[in-house]
Amino acid sequence: MTRVVVAAAVIERAGRLLVTRRGAGTHLGGLWEFPGGKCEPGESLGDCLVRELREELGVEAAIGDKLLETTHVYPERRVDLHFFRCHLASDPTPLLGQEMRWVDRRDLLSLAFPPADAELIRRLSIT
Repeated sequence: MTRVVVAAAVIERAGRLLVTRRGAGTHLGGLWEFPGGKCEPGESLGDCLVRELREELGVEAAIGDKLLETTHVYPERRVDLHFFRCHLASDPTPLLGQEMRWVDRRDLLSLAFPPADAELIRRLSIT
């Protein structure tokens, strides 16, 4: 089974969290997620997240504390997911044609996220 290491950013501004929608035709296409992506071989989690935020949203970011580390096994792959609190240096712009929203914490449960995000969504929606 393929193992994928993913770093994802939890970005909060004015009480809202930044989420993006996975493109159609991708693994888990159409679901909402926290920005980030797969780590390259030998790449640290922090470096991965800085690179992914630059590529996806055109922003520089300061990587903060790790909020959650979780593993989820899908039929075709195992995902080791690391969520970090991040602060952006500017306003994000979706560079890959993905939908992007700032969502109130209480509205997180109304969006469809990948199963691997369930624990983070639960934690964020009750705080």
